Amino acid sequence: MFLQALAAVWGFCMDFAAARRNMVASQVRTTAVTDPLVVTALEAVPREKFVPPAQRAYAYVDEDLQVGRGRWVMEPAVLARLLQLADVEQTDKALVVAAGSGYSAAVLAQMVAKVTAVDSDPALNSQARTVCSEINANVRVVADDPRNGCAEDAPYDVIVIDGAVGEVPAALEAQLRDGGRLVTIVRNGSVGRATCVTRSGDAFSRIEAFDAMTPALPEFVKAARFVF
Repeated sequence: MFLQALAAVWGFCMDFAAARRNMVASQVRTTAVTDPLVVTALEAVPREKFVPPAQRAYAYVDEDLQVGRGRWVMEPAVLARLLQLADVEQTDKALVVAAGSGYSAAVLAQMVAKVTAVDSDPALNSQARTVCSEINANVRVVADDPRNGCAEDAPYDVIVIDGAVGEVPAALEAQLRDGGRLVTIVRNGSVGRATCVTRSGDAFSRIEAFDAMTPALPEFVKAARFVF
């Protein structure tokens, strides 16, 4: 409790704008992220507003930060590289799956025309709506099982699954527009692989780009198979 209180006080006194600039310079640009849309978006969005008060002092460390049961604010460098992998354009319509407190959705809202964020946790959905409204991020937050995506706003040019999955669900691939890209971390062991799925008609191709230890989303963990 003392350490949490100390962290909260430290966070209150921090220069978050300077910390954010340092995050981009030391964590993002050093990982070969050069897309100006990605860099500008990360510089603009206050990551500290999307984490619990006791964690704000750590908002700009190069780590995943837990915000609720099974939800994390993704490590900045991993998020940046995923968004670059998605080849985002300003005219795109995007979906963020398992959006948690809304950080990734808010970053995408700096980059594209429209963002839908879907999650099932009422408290996190409320936080996402509140903070996105405060910072004027154009994000529509939808309460639903993230495995369902959000068919009513489909098709999407970009889908970001905000955490690691055991496999990319076909139901989410189906919500991509022709030419659309889905990015996530596919992880079934200690290390995952950044994966981009691209739709071409009724076919889906995929590429793997880099390793990441992003925490797994509980809803997307592959069930264990028993062999008799």
